[in-house]
Order: sequence, then C-alpha cells, then structure tokens
Amino acid sequence: MIRFEHPAMLWALALLPVLLGVFLLYRRWRRKALKDFGDDPLVKRIMPDVAFSRPGWKFSLYLLAVAALIMGLANPQIGTVTEEGERKGADLMILLDVSNSMMAGDLPPNRLENAKRGISRLIDQLRSDRIGIIVFAGESYVQLPITSDYTAAKLFLNHISTDMVPTQGTAIGTAIDMAMKTFDQVSGTSKAMIVMTDGENHEDDAVAAAQRARREGVVVHVVGLGSPEGAPVPTFQGGNPVGFIKDENGQTVVSKLNESMCQEIAVAAGGMYVRASTGGSGLDVIMEQVDKMEKKAVDVRLFKSYEDRFQLFLGFALLLLLVEFFISNRKSRKLGALNLFEVKKK
Repeated sequence: MIRFEHPAMLWALALLPVLLGVFLLYRRWRRKALKDFGDDPLVKRIMPDVAFSRPGWKFSLYLLAVAALIMGLANPQIGTVTEEGERKGADLMILLDVSNSMMAGDLPPNRLENAKRGISRLIDQLRSDRIGIIVFAGESYVQLPITSDYTAAKLFLNHISTDMVPTQGTAIGTAIDMAMKTFDQVSGTSKAMIVMTDGENHEDDAVAAAQRARREGVVVHVVGLGSPEGAPVPTFQGGNPVGFIKDENGQTVVSKLNESMCQEIAVAAGGMYVRASTGGSGLDVIMEQVDKMEKKAVDVRLFKSYEDRFQLFLGFALLLLLVEFFISNRKSRKLGALNLFEVKKK
C-alpha cells in the first residue's frame, strides 16, 4: 500500500506547467531577438561556440528535478514493514445504526453522516486503542474486525450507507451480541462498545443483551442520534431525494429519537448516554470515559507501519541538478575539433 505523508505538497506540481509556459515564452522571445539580429546561418557563424539546443535540455532536467523534489517533500510511504512491540490500550467496538430512519435530517446533513463524521474524528484521536465497526438495522454485520489499522478503519467507514443491510429495523440486541463474539477474548484488554442509533423500531431485547455484556466486563455507551421532535425520512432514486416515506394512510412518517430506550441500554450496561447535537456527535464525552478504563499491556503485537521513500526522490532530484549544472551552453572545443561528420575531399 502506498500513501503520501504530506499529500497537500502535491499541489505544488501545478507549478510545473507555469514554469514550462514561462520558459517557452522566453525561448520564443529569444528566437525573435536573434532573428531580428540576423539570419540563422549568419548568427551561427558569429557565435560558433554556442549550443542553441542545450538550454532546452537543461530546462527539461531542471523541471524533472523540481517534480522529484516535490514528490520527495510529500514523502511517499510503503506499508510493507511490520514491527513487534507492546500495545497498551483498550478495545473499542462501534455499533452503527444504518436503518433508513438514519437518513432523517434533524442532524444535518443527516443522522448517519453526522455519526460517521464523529467516528472519523474519534479515529484521529486514537493512539494505542484498537477499533472495530459493526453496522446494523434489522440484521447485523461486521464491517471492520477489531484492528489497530486506523487507515483501514477510515476506509471502511467511508463506505458505510443505509443500503448495506437489506432488512430494515433496529435490532440493537443482536448487534451487541455480535460485538461480544467479535472481541478478542484472549488479549485480556479492557473492552467497551459505543452504540450509535436513533433507537427506533426496536425489535429485540437490547437491555438484556447490554446486561449480558456488562456481566462479561464490557461497558456499553450509547449515543442518541436525532431529536425528540423528529424529522421525515427521505426516499431516494438514483442517489437523489425524491420525497419522504409515507405510511399506509399516505401520511409522511416522522422519525423521532427514542431517547428512553437509549438511556435504558446505557444504564443496563453500566455505560453513559449522550445525545448527539449539531455541534458534535457526543463521542468526545464518551471517549473521556474510555480513556479512564484500565489499560492492559499486551505482549508482542504486530503493527503495520509505513517506510519512508522520500530519499529516492530527493536523491534523484539532486542527481538531475548536478547533471544540469555540468551541461554547458557552449560547445566543446575538443569534440568540435574531431569533425566526425566532415566529408573529406579526395
């Protein structure tokens, strides 16, 4: 896997066409000035030692050197190195509701996107904790097994949508039970879950599942997504909203946050409940509680890291600049004296 440590530096590559345009304008002006001075044969006789084509070669080398320098500053990295070490942290499983009601717009742009943005910020704050993601509606699926690869976590997070689970509903208890099975029970690390849901269409005994998790030493926190007043749930066609979901009487369905259910789950599991707001997902408050959990060290873990490759590009740029420096704009007298292509008269 290849990535750039400083991808913003790649925008500097836009300078290359500008430099090329300036050079071409200069060459055009120079040819016009020489033409005004005299005909080409006369100019070449007056300046026999000048190599008129070499400035073009020198500039090409210079342009390649600048491109290589920019690539080096962006620091390309290759994820092929593994290091053995000791991890001291907790295992955190995110249980994300992807039912259709999560598309309601009472948390702009909608509940699901608000939750994904909060999870993305949470991943940025992680250092030694592991994270996993389970998506659920009427059924549950492991979107990301427990891992310390935060880059992969963000990649999987970006692909989450309400189309992932065909069976509608909100089976929170099933998601909690699946998370318990997904945890690495051998490691002995502290474990916690964060359920992010609007709590609607509750289909199973989530409180009992939360109690079972608590007995196993796993704390379950809950983030409520939505508002008690609720909002209509949009329908989409070709990715564009075309209306709102209606009931059998033709009335627009309003999805409301089931706050009491979310609170019951959190209390049963010994966790805390936070309602997300337009200013944030509420995960910052919960992460303060996760950070207070006992962090147990785990012996000999393999972590995927990235190996820098900027040295290759900076070395290549330096080589090109050295070659460009030693290319003279004047012809070599020794080479010119050889007359390799001169036709000798018999």
